Amino acid sequence: MSRPSITRRTAIASAVAAALAAGAIPVTSADAAVPAGPKGWVQSTLARMTLEEKVGQLFVQNVYGSDATTPDARNLPLYGVASPAEVVQKYHLGGVIYFAWTDSVNNPPQIAGLSNGLQQAALSQDSKVHVPLGISVDQEQGIVTRIGPPATQFPGSMALGAGRSTTDARTAAAITGQELRAMGINTDFAPVSDVNVNPLNPVIGTRSFSSNPQLAADMVAAQVKGYQEDGKVSASAKHFPGHGDTATDSHVAFPIITHTRAQWEQIDAPPFKAAIEQGIDMIMTAHLSFPALDDSGNPATLSKPILTDLLRGELGYKGVIITDALNMQGVRDLYGDAEVAVRALEAGVDQLLMTPEMDAAYAAVVDAVKTGRISRSDLDAKVRRVLELKVERGIVANPMVDPAALDSVVGTADHLATAAAVSNRTTTLVANDDGVLPVSAPGKDVLVTGYGVSTTQTLADGLTAAGATTTVRQTGTSPSASAIAGAVAAAQGKDAVVVTTMKAWGTASQQKLVKALQDTGVPVIVVATRDPYDIAYLPGTATYLATYSYSPVAIESVARVITGSVSPTGKLPVDIPTKDDPSSVLFPFGHGLSY
Repeated sequence: MSRPSITRRTAIASAVAAALAAGAIPVTSADAAVPAGPKGWVQSTLARMTLEEKVGQLFVQNVYGSDATTPDARNLPLYGVASPAEVVQKYHLGGVIYFAWTDSVNNPPQIAGLSNGLQQAALSQDSKVHVPLGISVDQEQGIVTRIGPPATQFPGSMALGAGRSTTDARTAAAITGQELRAMGINTDFAPVSDVNVNPLNPVIGTRSFSSNPQLAADMVAAQVKGYQEDGKVSASAKHFPGHGDTATDSHVAFPIITHTRAQWEQIDAPPFKAAIEQGIDMIMTAHLSFPALDDSGNPATLSKPILTDLLRGELGYKGVIITDALNMQGVRDLYGDAEVAVRALEAGVDQLLMTPEMDAAYAAVVDAVKTGRISRSDLDAKVRRVLELKVERGIVANPMVDPAALDSVVGTADHLATAAAVSNRTTTLVANDDGVLPVSAPGKDVLVTGYGVSTTQTLADGLTAAGATTTVRQTGTSPSASAIAGAVAAAQGKDAVVVTTMKAWGTASQQKLVKALQDTGVPVIVVATRDPYDIAYLPGTATYLATYSYSPVAIESVARVITGSVSPTGKLPVDIPTKDDPSSVLFPFGHGLSY
């Protein structure tokens, strides 16, 4: 696998050189000893920072705009200045986070240009210190993927869990990390380290590797190595102390985890312990209540018993603790946004992600330090951890990237071929009672219907390439009665029907669609493109494949499995319980058929 070519922009070389007078700083792995030069840089930088500059390092914010210097009116209500560069400089930000909805991630050259522009803004301030930015993204792959093609896509965590290969998990993280770093992104908020033991979990689901704590821990450990050692980006285990057993989405409400302390040790803790053992750079907090660990009613993000006593004290974690997004309702219910920022820092957090009231939160933290509510020594300890991470991850030595190198790193033929091979090993054949699969495609007339405009078309394209004649009739996530009737009519006379589902366990109309298609008597192949649990809600389903992802790379793989050019080898990484009794297992962890 090729590695990104990272160079320092000449325009800021003198500013950086002044800060690096102690000597060159190599790019090192997170668990490597920090050389004397970098230690000296951290200490001298910390000593020369103003209070306001120190506080700024504690904030990681989203900024609107596709380049650093063009004004974007959406920044004004949040920050009082218009361009992303002005936001960085106004608050001396420690980091930024990219999203599609902020216009940050349109294509690799644009992303690299934005990253370089923001770094130049951070490093060219009128200040005694010049500290580069942590530039972050949620590139978990699978259902949480911020940067699409031409960047290499993978099917996501639960798919990798189905593949059972820690080598594949590490490779996926390595390629993802290398491509992010080439675009100037030095932090990936991944891997998800939650153990998804609740099939009705609305916020984690296939973002988790498994319901099995050991498998999840093995995969997390492999991905930490892939991101940090191979990809040279910081990884972030999330969401501590564990978000895998909730039916509540912390984006919109306040979940409560009812595990006992013993259950936490057995179920939730292993992946986080594995991440810590691998020297993970960051751990992200969860906005949920965990009474067995802290009965105060506060979310974990604001809990000193959970973050300081448990994570720092008992687990011995030394790296950066960052909150989940502070604009999520799960952390906003009890306190105002400014108070949330202060309480999170008091609890043990080092960095605050996406505070929705920046002026108020920033002023509140400055005031908390001035009044002694947050001690100067505690503030310095937090900033020191942030600065050390930036040194050890090579951000200080190489803050800028070379746009000319993008084509040699991002979405290369080797990376794409590797992603396809990894994906081929993740598809799980759960049921094939009628021996419908594999389908000899040449000469067959196949209807592809169900969820997803691009999903159904990608699947049809794969079947067509294998020799089938295909008709596509997309019906959406909530098919109407007329859409169902249309699909049934289109199925008449076909040799087979492939119907894609997406969280059909929570959508009665998708269940009706599958039943109506089965009633035609035409062989029906159900492809669950997200949660594998759909089959429990589809009575009589005889042929069922789980992809764990609607990413094209996963859909292309399932087409190869359907036509027999690839034999399914994935094994369920979770139990699939029956519809009416969660304690009764329909298909167990480890189940999976082959040809």
